[in-house]
Amino acid sequence: MNETLTALAQLIQVVAQLRSPQGGCPWDLAQTPQSLTPYIIEEAYETVDALTSGDQSAICEELGDLLLQVVLQAQIASETNQFSLKEVAEGISAKLIRRHPHVFGDVAVQDGQEVRHNWERIKTEEKGTESLSGKLARYARSLPPLMAALKISQKVAELGFDWQNEADIWAKFHEEVQEFSQESQPDCQLTEFGDMLFSLVQIARWHAIDPSLALTTTNRKFAQRFAIMEKLTDRPLGECSVMELENLWQRAKTIQTPIGTDATQGNIPPITG
Repeated sequence: MNETLTALAQLIQVVAQLRSPQGGCPWDLAQTPQSLTPYIIEEAYETVDALTSGDQSAICEELGDLLLQVVLQAQIASETNQFSLKEVAEGISAKLIRRHPHVFGDVAVQDGQEVRHNWERIKTEEKGTESLSGKLARYARSLPPLMAALKISQKVAELGFDWQNEADIWAKFHEEVQEFSQESQPDCQLTEFGDMLFSLVQIARWHAIDPSLALTTTNRKFAQRFAIMEKLTDRPLGECSVMELENLWQRAKTIQTPIGTDATQGNIPPITG
């Protein structure tokens, strides 16, 4: 424990020095909580990717990068006496103790579902009852778009505001596709494209599919196939004709590579000439 606390103290000191007007880093000094926001999102996703890969070295590194963002935000806030890392740590510790009365108190629970129920009850007592519209607005504001669309539709479906059958959802999707195809104004195209995506999320929900996971899987599959294409030819892909690229793509589709593996490795004989 002492070694861990020493390491955390060193990180706090390093970040403070980076932000110091005397001898600090110009880039770090120029940052604001808002300018660092994209890095929080980026590091969070890179951490998830590392966890998915199972690479312990990468997981350790990415968790460090994510921790840096927490320490940076706390350091910037402390410079204007808003709060410090001390308040951040104390706040989350107190919350965990309050919301786990079965661990830190005398409440008895039967299973994880009851734990979740108690958590939500205590959360409501702390924050007050939030209206459904407030929840929907919070999802739309704070979550990644596909995740927000799924959460929003799940919440309203709990009230019964849902399609009667899958055929109606498909009809709505085709309606949105038609409206998008007929729109010529950029602003309206943006809205109609969003409507089209939202209707696709409803189809995913009805099939118990996580749309974010589905798209992530497709993105990885696409990238893997291009990696295979590069190994199938002895020329840069940029020098290939459209027909050659299509032929390489079709060949790459026949080579089965588990999603998430590195398709740049392995013995795939290139096509010469």
